[in-house]
Amino acid sequence: MSPRDSARDWVARIFTRVEDLVYIGLGVLLAGTAIVFLAVGAYDFVSQLVAGGPPGHVVELLDRILLILMIVEILYTVQVSFREHALVPEPFLIVGLIAAVRRILVTTAEFARTIEQGGELFRNAMIELAVLTVMVVALVASLLMLRRRGSSVTAERG
Repeated sequence: MSPRDSARDWVARIFTRVEDLVYIGLGVLLAGTAIVFLAVGAYDFVSQLVAGGPPGHVVELLDRILLILMIVEILYTVQVSFREHALVPEPFLIVGLIAAVRRILVTTAEFARTIEQGGELFRNAMIELAVLTVMVVALVASLLMLRRRGSSVTAERG
């Protein structure tokens, strides 16, 4: 092994260590964020139930739950990257799919207000739903193509 090769190996090892530290930091921040969102969401939900009725902000609760799900899926992507030192496309596609579904659910839940506010706002909401629907179909098709190709997530869940 030449001195040049050993220097490259040394630099590569240093970069790998830095990459690992960054992934650990990201993982801790993402996990903390998800836990805080979950605790705040649970507290708000229970507070509204104790106050004597169904939660008045169901749409906000659903939005928060789906945001937590996205954060957990991103955390999983960080875990895969940390373990394998490789990027796998499936978790990113799943995060995109969750984000699109999240926006579709929030938009449709606010539909009554949108209709009351007028034609232009309603038209924009319909265009947004159409674009999101096309995006969902494209993301699902991409996931199916990856699965058929034999590409699978490299880290085991659990």
